[in-house]
Amino acid sequence: MPKPIPIILGILIIIVCLTVIVTFLANRIFDKTVESEVETLFANHKQQVNGLVSKGELVGLPSPVQRWLEYSQVVGKERISTVRLKQVGSLRMKEDQPWMDENAEQYFTTVEPGFIWKAKIRPAPVLFIVGKDRYYNGQGNMLIKFLSFITVANGTGPEIDQGTLVRYLAETVWFPSAALSDYITWEEIDETSARARMSYGGVTASGIFTINEKGEAVNFTAERYMENNGNYALETWSVSMRDYKVFEGIKIPTKGELTWKLKSGDFTWFNWEITDIEYNNPATY
Repeated sequence: MPKPIPIILGILIIIVCLTVIVTFLANRIFDKTVESEVETLFANHKQQVNGLVSKGELVGLPSPVQRWLEYSQVVGKERISTVRLKQVGSLRMKEDQPWMDENAEQYFTTVEPGFIWKAKIRPAPVLFIVGKDRYYNGQGNMLIKFLSFITVANGTGPEIDQGTLVRYLAETVWFPSAALSDYITWEEIDETSARARMSYGGVTASGIFTINEKGEAVNFTAERYMENNGNYALETWSVSMRDYKVFEGIKIPTKGELTWKLKSGDFTWFNWEITDIEYNNPATY
């Protein structure tokens, strides 16, 4: 009669092997799906006709916004219509949870605003979570999968649409000429802050950019829907920005944090760093 321990060990080995194979295939499918969506995002994007940003386009904008655009060095440069970037960071879902490492790639279009963010998050050395945040045709979708094949979340709807629009608005700091887009309007608050209002695809939201005397955008704050156990509520969402560096002639913030400003106190849940960025090259994935 076979001994039970070798039988159990054999079963465990088979289960582990099957899990590895399924995870590998699911990850390949996830990557291919994102690749196809990025190709569609770029293929359907209308290229900007008027190439260079002129100083005259800044006339009439709030003074802190003019200061930011001049500091970012977009004047006289080609208007940014597509963006690819790489990002590293760490995040946590709750204040009492440990931080998890994150690596991400993100793709933007600006004439018709949209983005796809693809991330791999590691809660433990041998485990991973893949995430995709998409904003396309005015609609958002947040997809999270454990080991690439177990769906943890697949959010859609008006709250997600609003949240992804707010995210896009905040992230224009990485491609500043988008601030001149006709779907964004500006209102001066004071010498160091201005409200940006974005309307697209039937959704409207706004946020306040804080810009220091140098011209660095150092903070963005907006009301954004926060999910908690399947329920959504508008909460104050804040993005800090710092460590400006030049990529392809454009000066952008490369580090920062995301914080929910809750009644119970501030909850900083994401630290980000931009490691590489490329403009106006949609030809290949």
